[in-house]
Amino acid sequence: MGRGRLCALLTLLALTGFITTLDNTVINVALPTVQRELGLTVTDLEWVAAGYVLSFGALLLPGGRLTDLFGRRVVLAAGIAVFTAASGAAALADSGGTLIAARTVQGVGAALVIPASLAVVAADLPARRRATAVGLWTAALALALALGPVVGGFVTQQWSWGWVFALNIPFGLLALALVSAVPAGSGEPARGGLDLPGVLLSVVSLYLLTYGLVRGGEHGFGSGPVPWCFGVSAVAACLFLVVQTRTARPLVELRLLRDRFLTGGVLAQMLWGIGVNGVFFFTALYLQRILGFSPTRAGLAFLPLAGALLLCTPLAEPAARRLGAQVSIAVGLALVALGLVYVSGTGAHAGYWDLQPGLLLIGTGSALTTPLTVRCLAGVPDARTGMATGLVSAAREVSGVFGVVLVGVVLTRRERSELRTGSDPRGAFLAGYDLGLRLAACCVLTGALVTLVALRRRGRHRRVVARGRNGAARVVTK
Repeated sequence: MGRGRLCALLTLLALTGFITTLDNTVINVALPTVQRELGLTVTDLEWVAAGYVLSFGALLLPGGRLTDLFGRRVVLAAGIAVFTAASGAAALADSGGTLIAARTVQGVGAALVIPASLAVVAADLPARRRATAVGLWTAALALALALGPVVGGFVTQQWSWGWVFALNIPFGLLALALVSAVPAGSGEPARGGLDLPGVLLSVVSLYLLTYGLVRGGEHGFGSGPVPWCFGVSAVAACLFLVVQTRTARPLVELRLLRDRFLTGGVLAQMLWGIGVNGVFFFTALYLQRILGFSPTRAGLAFLPLAGALLLCTPLAEPAARRLGAQVSIAVGLALVALGLVYVSGTGAHAGYWDLQPGLLLIGTGSALTTPLTVRCLAGVPDARTGMATGLVSAAREVSGVFGVVLVGVVLTRRERSELRTGSDPRGAFLAGYDLGLRLAACCVLTGALVTLVALRRRGRHRRVVARGRNGAARVVTK
Protein backbone atom coordinates (compact mmCIF):
# COMPACT_ATOMS: atom_id res chain seq x y z
CA MET A 1 0.00 0.00 0.00
CA GLY A 2 1.36 3.39 -1.03
CA ARG A 3 2.06 6.11 1.51
CA GLY A 4 -0.56 8.43 -0.02
CA ARG A 5 -3.36 5.87 0.22
CA LEU A 6 -2.30 4.91 3.75
CA CYS A 7 -2.40 8.55 4.89
CA ALA A 8 -5.81 8.98 3.26
CA LEU A 9 -7.19 5.89 5.02
CA LEU A 10 -5.81 6.96 8.41
CA THR A 11 -7.28 10.46 7.96
CA LEU A 12 -10.62 8.95 6.97
CA LEU A 13 -10.71 6.71 10.04
CA ALA A 14 -9.82 9.59 12.37
CA LEU A 15 -12.46 11.85 10.78
CA THR A 16 -15.26 9.30 11.00
CA GLY A 17 -14.44 8.48 14.61
CA PHE A 18 -14.23 12.17 15.52
CA ILE A 19 -17.50 13.41 13.98
CA THR A 20 -19.65 10.48 15.11
CA THR A 21 -18.39 10.80 18.70
CA LEU A 22 -18.45 14.61 18.80
CA ASP A 23 -22.11 14.59 17.79
CA ASN A 24 -22.86 12.50 20.87
CA THR A 25 -21.49 15.13 23.29
CA VAL A 26 -21.51 18.51 21.56
CA ILE A 27 -25.26 19.02 21.92
CA ASN A 28 -25.38 18.80 25.72
CA VAL A 29 -24.25 22.36 26.45
CA ALA A 30 -26.54 23.73 23.73
CA LEU A 31 -29.72 22.02 25.00
CA PRO A 32 -31.00 24.95 27.14
CA THR A 33 -30.71 27.29 24.14
CA VAL A 34 -32.43 24.75 21.86
CA GLN A 35 -35.28 24.38 24.36
CA ARG A 36 -35.77 28.13 24.63
CA GLU A 37 -35.65 28.92 20.90
CA LEU A 38 -37.79 26.00 19.71
CA GLY A 39 -40.17 26.00 22.68
CA LEU A 40 -39.53 22.36 23.56
CA THR A 41 -40.84 20.47 26.56
CA VAL A 42 -38.49 18.55 28.84
CA THR A 43 -39.58 15.31 27.17
CA ASP A 44 -38.81 16.74 23.72
CA LEU A 45 -35.39 17.78 24.95
CA GLU A 46 -34.69 14.28 26.23
CA TRP A 47 -35.48 12.86 22.79
CA VAL A 48 -33.19 15.42 21.13
CA ALA A 49 -30.34 14.21 23.34
CA ALA A 50 -31.19 10.50 23.24
CA GLY A 51 -32.44 10.05 19.65
CA TYR A 52 -28.92 9.82 18.27
CA VAL A 53 -27.70 7.37 20.92
CA LEU A 54 -30.75 5.13 20.56
CA SER A 55 -30.66 4.69 16.78
CA PHE A 56 -26.86 4.48 16.78
CA GLY A 57 -26.70 1.72 19.39
CA ALA A 58 -29.66 -0.24 18.02
CA LEU A 59 -28.44 -0.41 14.40
CA LEU A 60 -24.77 -1.27 14.84
CA LEU A 61 -25.31 -5.03 14.37
CA PRO A 62 -27.27 -4.58 11.10
CA GLY A 63 -24.65 -2.03 10.04
CA GLY A 64 -21.93 -4.63 10.48
CA ARG A 65 -23.83 -7.24 8.50
CA LEU A 66 -24.54 -4.78 5.67
CA THR A 67 -20.80 -4.13 5.54
CA ASP A 68 -20.21 -7.81 4.82
CA LEU A 69 -22.99 -7.95 2.22
CA PHE A 70 -22.28 -4.80 0.20
CA GLY A 71 -18.63 -4.06 0.88
CA ARG A 72 -16.80 -1.65 3.13
CA ARG A 73 -16.47 1.18 0.63
CA VAL A 74 -20.16 1.22 -0.29
CA VAL A 75 -21.46 1.08 3.28
CA LEU A 76 -18.93 3.60 4.55
CA ALA A 77 -19.82 6.08 1.80
CA ALA A 78 -23.54 5.58 2.40
CA GLY A 79 -23.15 6.07 6.15
CA ILE A 80 -21.13 9.27 5.77
CA ALA A 81 -23.62 10.64 3.24
CA VAL A 82 -26.60 9.90 5.50
CA PHE A 83 -24.86 11.36 8.55
CA THR A 84 -23.81 14.53 6.70
CA ALA A 85 -27.25 15.12 5.14
CA ALA A 86 -28.96 14.58 8.50
CA SER A 87 -26.53 17.04 10.12
CA GLY A 88 -27.61 19.65 7.59
CA ALA A 89 -31.28 18.93 8.34
CA ALA A 90 -30.62 19.25 12.08
CA ALA A 91 -28.85 22.58 11.58
CA LEU A 92 -31.88 23.96 9.70
CA ALA A 93 -34.55 22.43 11.97
CA ASP A 94 -37.28 24.87 13.00
CA SER A 95 -39.30 22.50 15.20
CA GLY A 96 -38.71 19.86 17.82
CA GLY A 97 -40.08 17.07 15.63
CA THR A 98 -37.75 17.92 12.75
CA LEU A 99 -34.73 18.10 15.05
CA ILE A 100 -35.53 14.77 16.74
CA ALA A 101 -36.01 13.08 13.36
CA ALA A 102 -32.73 14.50 12.05
CA ARG A 103 -30.87 13.35 15.17
CA THR A 104 -32.32 9.85 14.75
CA VAL A 105 -31.19 9.70 11.11
CA GLN A 106 -27.73 10.90 12.17
CA GLY A 107 -27.58 7.83 14.41
CA VAL A 108 -28.53 5.61 11.45
CA GLY A 109 -25.62 7.04 9.44
CA ALA A 110 -23.19 6.60 12.34
CA ALA A 111 -24.33 2.97 12.76
CA LEU A 112 -23.21 2.32 9.18
CA VAL A 113 -19.97 4.30 9.47
CA ILE A 114 -18.44 2.76 12.59
CA PRO A 115 -18.58 -0.98 11.72
CA ALA A 116 -17.42 -0.24 8.17
CA SER A 117 -14.51 1.88 9.47
CA LEU A 118 -13.32 -0.83 11.84
CA ALA A 119 -13.73 -3.42 9.09
CA VAL A 120 -11.38 -1.35 6.91
CA VAL A 121 -8.82 -1.48 9.74
CA ALA A 122 -9.19 -5.24 10.17
CA ALA A 123 -9.21 -6.23 6.48
CA ASP A 124 -7.65 -3.48 4.31
CA LEU A 125 -4.71 -2.10 6.26
CA PRO A 126 -1.34 -3.86 6.48
CA ALA A 127 -1.03 -5.81 9.72
CA ARG A 128 1.80 -3.60 10.99
CA ARG A 129 -0.38 -0.49 10.57
CA ARG A 130 -3.55 -1.74 12.24
CA ALA A 131 -2.60 -0.90 15.82
CA THR A 132 -1.58 2.61 14.69
CA ALA A 133 -4.92 3.06 12.94
CA VAL A 134 -6.92 1.88 15.97
CA GLY A 135 -4.83 4.12 18.22
CA LEU A 136 -5.43 7.12 15.99
CA TRP A 137 -9.14 6.30 15.86
CA THR A 138 -9.30 5.95 19.65
CA ALA A 139 -7.43 9.24 20.11
CA ALA A 140 -9.94 10.92 17.80
CA LEU A 141 -12.77 9.56 19.96
CA ALA A 142 -11.10 10.84 23.14
CA LEU A 143 -10.45 14.24 21.57
CA ALA A 144 -14.11 14.45 20.50
CA LEU A 145 -15.25 13.59 24.03
CA ALA A 146 -12.96 16.26 25.45
CA LEU A 147 -13.83 18.95 22.91
CA GLY A 148 -17.59 18.30 22.84
CA PRO A 149 -18.54 20.64 25.70
CA VAL A 150 -15.98 23.25 24.59
CA VAL A 151 -17.15 23.32 20.98
CA GLY A 152 -20.83 23.19 21.95
CA GLY A 153 -20.53 26.03 24.42
CA PHE A 154 -18.40 28.26 22.19
CA VAL A 155 -20.46 27.77 19.02
CA THR A 156 -23.78 28.27 20.81
CA GLN A 157 -22.54 31.40 22.55
CA GLN A 158 -20.84 32.99 19.54
CA TRP A 159 -23.17 31.96 16.69
CA SER A 160 -26.26 29.79 17.19
CA TRP A 161 -27.07 26.23 18.19
CA GLY A 162 -27.62 25.21 14.56
CA TRP A 163 -23.91 25.57 13.89
CA VAL A 164 -23.28 22.72 16.34
CA PHE A 165 -24.62 20.42 13.61
CA ALA A 166 -23.50 22.44 10.60
CA LEU A 167 -19.86 21.94 11.60
CA ASN A 168 -20.27 18.27 10.65
CA ILE A 169 -20.90 19.11 7.00
CA PRO A 170 -17.35 20.09 5.89
CA PHE A 171 -15.89 17.16 7.84
CA GLY A 172 -18.43 14.83 6.24
CA LEU A 173 -17.69 16.09 2.73
CA LEU A 174 -13.96 15.64 3.30
CA ALA A 175 -14.57 12.10 4.56
CA LEU A 176 -16.65 11.34 1.46
CA ALA A 177 -13.80 12.52 -0.74
CA LEU A 178 -11.41 10.20 1.09
CA VAL A 179 -13.62 7.10 0.77
CA SER A 180 -12.07 6.45 -2.65
CA ALA A 181 -8.91 5.40 -0.77
CA VAL A 182 -10.75 2.26 0.45
CA PRO A 183 -9.82 -0.56 -1.96
CA ALA A 184 -12.60 -1.03 -4.52
CA GLY A 185 -12.61 -4.79 -4.12
CA SER A 186 -12.89 -4.73 -0.34
CA GLY A 187 -15.77 -6.58 1.16
CA GLU A 188 -16.67 -9.28 -1.35
CA PRO A 189 -20.41 -9.72 -0.87
CA ALA A 190 -21.07 -12.47 1.64
CA ARG A 191 -23.24 -15.39 0.67
CA GLY A 192 -26.84 -15.14 1.72
CA GLY A 193 -28.99 -12.11 2.36
CA LEU A 194 -29.95 -10.02 5.32
CA ASP A 195 -31.54 -11.82 8.25
CA LEU A 196 -34.65 -9.64 8.61
CA PRO A 197 -36.09 -11.38 11.71
CA GLY A 198 -32.66 -11.08 13.33
CA VAL A 199 -32.46 -7.40 12.39
CA LEU A 200 -35.89 -6.71 13.87
CA LEU A 201 -35.18 -8.57 17.10
CA SER A 202 -31.71 -7.06 17.56
CA VAL A 203 -33.02 -3.53 16.94
CA VAL A 204 -35.89 -4.01 19.39
CA SER A 205 -33.60 -5.51 22.04
CA LEU A 206 -30.78 -2.94 21.77
CA TYR A 207 -33.14 0.02 21.33
CA LEU A 208 -35.23 -0.83 24.39
CA LEU A 209 -32.13 -1.68 26.45
CA THR A 210 -30.50 1.65 25.57
CA TYR A 211 -33.74 3.57 26.11
CA GLY A 212 -34.30 1.86 29.46
CA LEU A 213 -30.78 2.73 30.60
CA VAL A 214 -31.07 6.37 29.52
CA ARG A 215 -34.59 6.81 30.89
CA GLY A 216 -33.86 4.88 34.10
CA GLY A 217 -30.71 6.87 34.75
CA GLU A 218 -32.68 10.12 34.58
CA HIS A 219 -36.00 9.16 36.20
CA GLY A 220 -35.37 5.97 38.17
CA PHE A 221 -35.47 2.33 37.12
CA GLY A 222 -38.87 1.70 38.64
CA SER A 223 -40.58 4.61 36.92
CA GLY A 224 -42.86 4.55 33.92
CA PRO A 225 -42.02 2.14 31.12
CA VAL A 226 -38.45 1.34 32.21
CA PRO A 227 -39.12 -2.16 33.69
CA TRP A 228 -41.20 -3.06 30.62
CA CYS A 229 -38.35 -1.90 28.38
CA PHE A 230 -35.88 -4.19 30.10
CA GLY A 231 -38.33 -7.10 30.11
CA VAL A 232 -39.19 -6.85 26.41
CA SER A 233 -35.51 -6.28 25.58
CA ALA A 234 -34.58 -9.51 27.38
CA VAL A 235 -37.30 -11.49 25.60
CA ALA A 236 -36.25 -10.07 22.22
CA ALA A 237 -32.60 -10.94 22.98
CA CYS A 238 -33.53 -14.56 23.78
CA LEU A 239 -35.59 -14.86 20.59
CA PHE A 240 -32.70 -13.31 18.66
CA LEU A 241 -30.34 -16.02 19.89
CA VAL A 242 -32.85 -18.72 18.91
CA VAL A 243 -33.27 -17.24 15.43
CA GLN A 244 -29.50 -17.00 14.93
CA THR A 245 -29.10 -20.72 15.60
CA ARG A 246 -31.79 -21.69 13.08
CA THR A 247 -31.30 -19.37 10.13
CA ALA A 248 -28.96 -20.05 7.24
CA ARG A 249 -27.97 -16.36 7.02
CA PRO A 250 -27.57 -15.10 10.60
CA LEU A 251 -27.01 -11.49 11.54
CA VAL A 252 -24.37 -12.71 14.00
CA GLU A 253 -22.83 -16.14 13.62
CA LEU A 254 -22.81 -17.39 17.20
CA ARG A 255 -19.85 -19.62 16.49
CA LEU A 256 -17.77 -16.44 16.30
CA LEU A 257 -18.32 -16.13 20.05
CA ARG A 258 -16.39 -19.37 20.54
CA ASP A 259 -13.29 -17.37 19.66
CA ARG A 260 -11.78 -16.65 23.07
CA PHE A 261 -9.95 -13.59 21.72
CA LEU A 262 -13.12 -12.01 20.30
CA THR A 263 -15.36 -12.72 23.30
CA GLY A 264 -12.73 -11.77 25.87
CA GLY A 265 -11.75 -8.67 23.93
CA VAL A 266 -15.36 -7.50 23.67
CA LEU A 267 -15.89 -8.02 27.41
CA ALA A 268 -12.66 -6.16 28.28
CA GLN A 269 -13.64 -3.29 25.98
CA MET A 270 -17.04 -3.05 27.63
CA LEU A 271 -15.47 -2.86 31.08
CA TRP A 272 -13.04 -0.18 29.86
CA GLY A 273 -15.95 1.76 28.32
CA ILE A 274 -17.86 1.73 31.60
CA GLY A 275 -14.98 3.40 33.41
CA VAL A 276 -13.91 5.91 30.77
CA ASN A 277 -17.41 7.14 29.89
CA GLY A 278 -18.14 7.54 33.59
CA VAL A 279 -15.08 9.73 34.14
CA PHE A 280 -15.82 11.97 31.14
CA PHE A 281 -19.47 12.55 31.99
CA PHE A 282 -19.37 12.92 35.77
CA THR A 283 -15.96 14.58 36.04
CA ALA A 284 -17.34 17.32 33.77
CA LEU A 285 -20.15 17.79 36.33
CA TYR A 286 -17.64 17.68 39.21
CA LEU A 287 -15.49 20.36 37.57
CA GLN A 288 -18.45 22.68 37.13
CA ARG A 289 -20.58 21.98 40.21
CA ILE A 290 -17.83 21.48 42.79
CA LEU A 291 -14.76 23.32 41.48
CA GLY A 292 -16.67 26.11 39.70
CA PHE A 293 -15.13 25.65 36.26
CA SER A 294 -16.89 27.14 33.25
CA PRO A 295 -18.10 24.66 30.59
CA THR A 296 -15.23 25.72 28.31
CA ARG A 297 -12.57 25.32 31.02
CA ALA A 298 -14.07 21.99 32.06
CA GLY A 299 -13.71 20.71 28.50
CA LEU A 300 -10.13 21.99 28.27
CA ALA A 301 -9.25 20.02 31.40
CA PHE A 302 -9.53 16.83 29.35
CA LEU A 303 -7.19 17.92 26.56
CA PRO A 304 -4.01 16.62 28.30
CA LEU A 305 -5.74 13.23 28.55
CA ALA A 306 -6.37 13.23 24.80
CA GLY A 307 -2.77 14.40 24.23
CA ALA A 308 -1.37 11.55 26.34
CA LEU A 309 -3.52 9.10 24.41
CA LEU A 310 -2.27 10.45 21.09
CA LEU A 311 1.41 10.56 22.11
CA CYS A 312 1.51 7.15 23.80
CA THR A 313 -0.44 5.21 21.16
CA PRO A 314 2.66 4.58 18.97
CA LEU A 315 4.20 2.81 21.99
CA ALA A 316 1.31 0.38 22.37
CA GLU A 317 2.16 -2.07 19.62
CA PRO A 318 5.89 -2.32 20.48
CA ALA A 319 4.86 -2.91 24.11
CA ALA A 320 2.43 -5.64 23.01
CA ARG A 321 5.16 -7.39 20.99
CA ARG A 322 7.72 -7.17 23.79
CA LEU A 323 5.54 -8.01 26.80
CA GLY A 324 2.76 -9.94 25.11
CA ALA A 325 -0.55 -8.30 24.21
CA GLN A 326 -2.37 -9.69 27.23
CA VAL A 327 0.21 -8.17 29.61
CA SER A 328 0.56 -4.75 27.97
CA ILE A 329 -3.21 -4.31 27.62
CA ALA A 330 -3.79 -5.43 31.20
CA VAL A 331 -1.17 -2.93 32.38
CA GLY A 332 -2.99 -0.23 30.42
CA LEU A 333 -6.31 -1.11 32.02
CA ALA A 334 -4.68 -1.13 35.46
CA LEU A 335 -3.30 2.38 34.80
CA VAL A 336 -6.80 3.54 33.81
CA ALA A 337 -8.19 2.11 37.06
CA LEU A 338 -5.42 3.82 39.06
CA GLY A 339 -6.19 7.11 37.31
CA LEU A 340 -9.88 6.79 38.18
CA VAL A 341 -9.04 6.21 41.84
CA TYR A 342 -6.70 9.23 41.81
CA VAL A 343 -9.29 11.54 40.24
CA SER A 344 -11.94 10.35 42.70
CA GLY A 345 -9.79 11.54 45.61
CA THR A 346 -8.92 15.06 44.44
CA GLY A 347 -11.53 16.64 46.73
CA ALA A 348 -13.55 19.86 46.80
CA HIS A 349 -10.62 22.30 46.63
CA ALA A 350 -8.61 20.90 43.74
CA GLY A 351 -7.31 23.04 40.92
CA TYR A 352 -6.75 22.40 37.23
CA TRP A 353 -3.29 20.84 37.69
CA ASP A 354 -4.32 18.71 40.67
CA LEU A 355 -6.47 16.61 38.34
CA GLN A 356 -3.88 16.10 35.63
CA PRO A 357 -1.84 13.19 37.10
CA GLY A 358 -5.00 11.05 37.26
CA LEU A 359 -6.24 12.12 33.83
CA LEU A 360 -2.81 11.51 32.31
CA LEU A 361 -2.80 8.00 33.79
CA ILE A 362 -6.20 7.38 32.17
CA GLY A 363 -4.94 8.67 28.80
CA THR A 364 -1.68 6.71 28.93
CA GLY A 365 -3.41 3.53 30.05
CA SER A 366 -6.07 3.87 27.36
CA ALA A 367 -3.30 4.22 24.76
CA LEU A 368 -1.82 0.87 25.86
CA THR A 369 -5.22 -0.79 25.36
CA THR A 370 -5.48 0.22 21.67
CA PRO A 371 -4.16 -3.17 20.36
CA LEU A 372 -7.20 -4.79 21.99
CA THR A 373 -9.47 -4.19 18.98
CA VAL A 374 -6.95 -5.61 16.52
CA ARG A 375 -6.24 -8.64 18.72
CA CYS A 376 -9.88 -9.57 19.25
CA LEU A 377 -10.54 -9.38 15.47
CA ALA A 378 -7.39 -11.26 14.49
CA GLY A 379 -9.09 -14.63 14.06
CA VAL A 380 -12.19 -13.37 12.23
CA PRO A 381 -12.43 -14.25 8.51
CA ASP A 382 -12.44 -11.28 6.11
CA ALA A 383 -15.98 -12.12 5.01
CA ARG A 384 -17.17 -11.70 8.61
CA THR A 385 -15.22 -8.61 9.67
CA GLY A 386 -18.29 -6.39 9.38
CA MET A 387 -20.30 -8.79 11.52
CA ALA A 388 -17.57 -8.87 14.17
CA THR A 389 -16.94 -5.13 14.16
CA GLY A 390 -20.68 -4.53 14.45
CA LEU A 391 -20.68 -6.71 17.54
CA VAL A 392 -17.64 -4.91 18.99
CA SER A 393 -19.16 -1.49 18.24
CA ALA A 394 -22.56 -2.37 19.71
CA ALA A 395 -20.92 -3.67 22.88
CA ARG A 396 -18.83 -0.51 23.22
CA GLU A 397 -21.79 1.83 22.63
CA VAL A 398 -24.05 0.08 25.13
CA SER A 399 -21.19 -0.06 27.65
CA GLY A 400 -20.80 3.71 27.35
CA VAL A 401 -24.45 4.28 28.19
CA PHE A 402 -24.28 1.64 30.92
CA GLY A 403 -21.18 3.28 32.41
CA VAL A 404 -22.88 6.65 32.71
CA VAL A 405 -25.99 5.04 34.20
CA LEU A 406 -24.09 2.79 36.63
CA VAL A 407 -21.92 5.58 38.00
CA GLY A 408 -24.96 7.86 38.04
CA VAL A 409 -27.05 5.44 40.09
CA VAL A 410 -24.27 4.95 42.63
CA LEU A 411 -23.61 8.69 42.77
CA THR A 412 -27.29 9.58 43.22
CA ARG A 413 -27.98 7.02 45.93
CA ARG A 414 -24.89 7.96 47.94
CA GLU A 415 -25.70 11.66 47.46
CA ARG A 416 -29.24 11.17 48.79
CA SER A 417 -27.94 9.13 51.71
CA GLU A 418 -25.47 11.87 52.64
CA LEU A 419 -28.16 14.54 52.37
CA ARG A 420 -30.39 12.59 54.76
CA THR A 421 -27.60 12.55 57.32
CA GLY A 422 -27.24 16.35 57.12
CA SER A 423 -24.36 16.81 54.66
CA ASP A 424 -24.29 19.95 52.53
CA PRO A 425 -25.18 19.49 48.81
CA ARG A 426 -21.58 19.90 47.59
CA GLY A 427 -20.25 17.38 50.08
CA ALA A 428 -23.05 14.93 49.28
CA PHE A 429 -22.38 15.11 45.54
CA LEU A 430 -18.64 14.68 46.11
CA ALA A 431 -19.20 11.58 48.26
CA GLY A 432 -21.36 10.00 45.54
CA TYR A 433 -18.90 11.01 42.82
CA ASP A 434 -15.95 9.44 44.67
CA LEU A 435 -17.81 6.16 45.21
CA GLY A 436 -19.04 6.03 41.61
CA LEU A 437 -15.56 6.49 40.15
CA ARG A 438 -14.11 3.84 42.46
CA LEU A 439 -16.76 1.41 41.27
CA ALA A 440 -15.82 2.29 37.69
CA ALA A 441 -12.18 1.61 38.59
CA CYS A 442 -13.15 -1.85 39.86
CA CYS A 443 -14.87 -2.56 36.53
CA VAL A 444 -11.78 -1.54 34.56
CA LEU A 445 -9.52 -3.60 36.83
CA THR A 446 -11.79 -6.59 36.20
CA GLY A 447 -11.24 -5.93 32.50
CA ALA A 448 -7.48 -6.25 33.11
CA LEU A 449 -8.00 -9.69 34.67
CA VAL A 450 -10.24 -10.74 31.76
CA THR A 451 -7.54 -9.66 29.31
CA LEU A 452 -4.84 -11.68 31.06
CA VAL A 453 -6.97 -14.80 30.70
CA ALA A 454 -8.67 -14.27 27.33
CA LEU A 455 -5.71 -13.04 25.28
CA ARG A 456 -3.20 -15.49 26.73
CA ARG A 457 -1.75 -17.73 24.07
CA ARG A 458 -1.46 -21.37 25.05
CA GLY A 459 1.78 -21.81 23.19
CA ARG A 460 4.26 -20.09 20.97
CA HIS A 461 3.14 -22.05 17.91
CA ARG A 462 0.08 -23.74 16.53
CA ARG A 463 0.16 -27.09 14.78
CA VAL A 464 -2.10 -27.09 11.76
CA VAL A 465 -2.89 -30.12 9.61
CA ALA A 466 -2.78 -29.26 5.91
CA ARG A 467 -3.34 -31.51 2.90
CA GLY A 468 -1.37 -31.41 -0.29
CA ARG A 469 -2.66 -32.02 -3.79
CA ASN A 470 -2.19 -35.74 -3.44
CA GLY A 471 -4.34 -35.77 -0.28
CA ALA A 472 -1.43 -36.52 2.05
CA ALA A 473 -1.62 -34.84 5.41
CA ARG A 474 1.26 -32.84 6.76
CA VAL A 475 1.71 -30.82 9.94
CA VAL A 476 2.52 -27.14 9.56
CA THR A 477 3.76 -25.04 12.48
CA LYS A 478 2.48 -21.44 12.55
